[in-house]
Amino acid sequence: MNARFRFRIGSALAAMLLAGVAIEATTLTAEAQQEGRRRRRSDAQEAAPLELTPAQVAKLTEVANSRSLNMDDLLSAAKTFTPSGRHDEYVLFSSGGQSGQVFAFGVPSMRLLRSIAVFTPESWQGYGFGGDNDRVHEELMINGKPVLWGDTHHPGLSETGGEYDGQFLFISDKANARVGVIDLRDWETKQIVKNPLTISDHGGSFVTPNTEYIIEGGQYATVLGYGYAPIEDYQKSYRGMVTFWKFDRAKGRIDVSKSFAMELPPYWQDLSDAGKGASDGFIFMNSFNVEMATGGIEDGNPPFEAGASKRDMDYMHIIDWRKAEAAFGAGKVKMINGFPVIMLETSIADGFLHFTPEPKSPHGVDVTPNGQFMVVAGKLDPHVTVYSVAKVKKAIADKKYSGSDVYGVPILDFDSVMEAQVEVGLGPLHTQFDDKGYAYTSLFLDSAVARWTLGGEYEAKNPEQPWKLVTKTPVQYNIGHLAAAEGDSASPDGKYLISMAKWSVDRFLPTGPLLPQNFQLLDIGSTGTDMPVIYDMPVGVGEPHYCQMIKADKLKTWTVYPEIGWNAHEQRMDPKAPKSGSEGVTRDGTNVLVNMTAIRSHFKPEHVEVNEGDTITWRITSTETAIDATHGFCIGGYNINLSLEPSEFVEFTFVADRAGTYPFYCTEFCSALHLEMAGYLHVKPKGLTAAPALDSVQAGK
Repeated sequence: MNARFRFRIGSALAAMLLAGVAIEATTLTAEAQQEGRRRRRSDAQEAAPLELTPAQVAKLTEVANSRSLNMDDLLSAAKTFTPSGRHDEYVLFSSGGQSGQVFAFGVPSMRLLRSIAVFTPESWQGYGFGGDNDRVHEELMINGKPVLWGDTHHPGLSETGGEYDGQFLFISDKANARVGVIDLRDWETKQIVKNPLTISDHGGSFVTPNTEYIIEGGQYATVLGYGYAPIEDYQKSYRGMVTFWKFDRAKGRIDVSKSFAMELPPYWQDLSDAGKGASDGFIFMNSFNVEMATGGIEDGNPPFEAGASKRDMDYMHIIDWRKAEAAFGAGKVKMINGFPVIMLETSIADGFLHFTPEPKSPHGVDVTPNGQFMVVAGKLDPHVTVYSVAKVKKAIADKKYSGSDVYGVPILDFDSVMEAQVEVGLGPLHTQFDDKGYAYTSLFLDSAVARWTLGGEYEAKNPEQPWKLVTKTPVQYNIGHLAAAEGDSASPDGKYLISMAKWSVDRFLPTGPLLPQNFQLLDIGSTGTDMPVIYDMPVGVGEPHYCQMIKADKLKTWTVYPEIGWNAHEQRMDPKAPKSGSEGVTRDGTNVLVNMTAIRSHFKPEHVEVNEGDTITWRITSTETAIDATHGFCIGGYNINLSLEPSEFVEFTFVADRAGTYPFYCTEFCSALHLEMAGYLHVKPKGLTAAPALDSVQAGK
């Protein structure tokens, strides 16, 4: 091949790469998609029965022996391996603990699919790095100060009729009493609300059966509204609370103006669950420290761990939320720190708050799929205690009380509302359910998952006697929460269960003194009573606390935004979004407007010149329409970093307060000429009357 011919080929290829944006966005993408389709197995291939030849058996045996694998290992691998191009059956949404985020894992593959930024700025998603007017900055402010971390604990999926509907996900921040709203069309956080009554919480975020309300329970009693009182005034001045955040599904936002709270005694309220089916209209909430211990070992008092665990019984809170809603609507509230609160005397007088005893230091109340029973596990009691909602309703109607607490809240007689107790093991915490009439309880001290039978309407579903322990599976180690497939919805699937182990000890390669936690996948859908562990997955980011598992096909995720110029936060096409042909820089005094578009492999304009001290409003539209054609945009030195998904529009504002020459570039690898997708922000120093011509600078003149 002669040099001239080689040059022509090279020039043609360069021309295609430089000018052929449309080629890259369509032809190459189509080819890649076609290749993906070729690699993906057809339905017929997936359904074809597997028949191993003797040679294949020998090869499989050779590999297994070389890696010291036994038959259980091979079965576990076969149950969890998900070939490239085949999607997981479920998505597990997990809290991220001290990372402040939410994690999404595929099940059964246990592959991390996405981290969703919520309470902590996250640069990959451009979350919290959008200049001076970034809404994230405002939503992460508490009392005028930025709080840039969170302790996410309890994700809650939106529900319709008690079923996960795949539309929204809510997540609580225990450390700072905040609730985040995530839109599952684009898996982005759209709203964060701060509870104005309390510093921290723990009982969120669970929803009523049609997502009328997001429930946020308290944790450590305090003086509501950020008030102060000495600890000696604990019983008089400290209070617990539960907040009902009204959710506007059409807007995809919490409506603070229609939200309210209830004052509760200064017990330490914990997890809650909403009734459904037979118990629709109620919420149930644990509490501990009914002793109202105030700690203070430095003063000779019992430490909280002893003082808050003296009694054999604490109180399950039973709240008729529709009656509470009516009281709020009638104006029977007191404004505390600008927020409406139903006071204790109103809840008692109107009859929508009751207690019943629960053993001992409980950490979870879980409603069965049909709403017939509520299951409570006391950390310091080897039993789970099952309550009947029918008996609760009758006891309330008949005023079957065993007394009242010191604040006058009526206490339903324990024997009148209790249905059964099942001895499951040491350290029971939380319970999930399957579709076959079984319940699954985590055992923290035993490091095990217990399977036991439900009674009532579930008796016909399983062959064992009701209210009996069936089996246990050891897990590693110290399990906290657990999650079954759709396991706290009205129609659970069974099949898979996640054990969220707090310790991993010897499970994985040591990563220093700080070790990952361990998500173990259990097969609960096999025949027989066995429920083996089939996968160990290290989670080395924060302390995941709770998760929910939804069928993947319920998620209706956008892969490209609906229109070019889409404002992801406002969920609409933004009229301010620059279009092709409208790019440029305009000035109004010291205010500069930059209109920019982004597409493989360039930004337009590529040079932006401003003066030191100018306020810059920068608008960028990604005009990409191909799946996965994401761009980033950053300006080093100004803390600007954005993620531009296909067709997305973003706007940011900052003051050019530091003179200099600042490259900007695409941070997301997007094409063969990704490195060339760049430009310069030129900030002229004060006092400079004219900037050197760019061609002179480039020529070294």
